[in-house]
Amino acid sequence: MSRGQVHLVRLLVGAGKATPSPPVGPALGARGIKSMDFCKEFNARTAHIEPGVPIPTMIHVQPDRTFTFITKTPPTTYLLKQVSGLEKGPARPGHEITGTISLKHVYEIAKIKARDEHLKHLKLESIASTVVGTARTLGLQVVP
Repeated sequence: MSRGQVHLVRLLVGAGKATPSPPVGPALGARGIKSMDFCKEFNARTAHIEPGVPIPTMIHVQPDRTFTFITKTPPTTYLLKQVSGLEKGPARPGHEITGTISLKHVYEIAKIKARDEHLKHLKLESIASTVVGTARTLGLQVVP
């Protein structure tokens, strides 16, 4: 690791299920961080979330091998699949309709996503339109 440079590690880890095994262990071990310290802190911070929900995590590794991390809301595709009951997306995104989702569900997902730091400056309608776009790529038809 080079001197004086902050490294950014992005991981997608299940809530309350962080373990030193891959993908967490190798990603942090390569940067000189004890993965067990991260796992304990991550699991404590995500204890209120249903276990197994994928949580995007950004870990900032300092030159002195200390770290801070930020957790975000679950991916939009995960939330849409949960609401619609889909197992996986279509083979040809945008061409096949695999199910329907109501506008109410879209706004509920948009409210969840609005808690993310990088989306706080956007209107709820803007976030909802991105959720609609993601739903279309999953083959979901949005109905009023």
